[in-house]
Amino acid sequence: MKTVIGLVTCSNSAEAKKIAKRLLEKKLAACCNIVPEIESIYLWKGEVKQGREALLIVKTREQLKGRVQEEVEKLHSYELPAIEFIETELNGKACEWIEVETGE
Repeated sequence: MKTVIGLVTCSNSAEAKKIAKRLLEKKLAACCNIVPEIESIYLWKGEVKQGREALLIVKTREQLKGRVQEEVEKLHSYELPAIEFIETELNGKACEWIEVETGE
């Protein structure tokens, strides 16, 4: 089983928490971490923007990426929520834990 980390910037910690809880309730993630405040600088519609956001870190299986993305897009306040997935290499027990918690 391959595991991935999903990175989702959210408007604030409350939004990140709402999304995390839904992902966990639906067994789409085994764990979510929230970094409550990050400073983001980005291009949006040709302009440089800057603002404070929260970072949601999602630990899940590679096979669930599409479903995680769908759920995030349903709940997110942004016109274009960015969801980045990074492949990870976990130790055996942690990998088993993710598989058990996200099993159907």
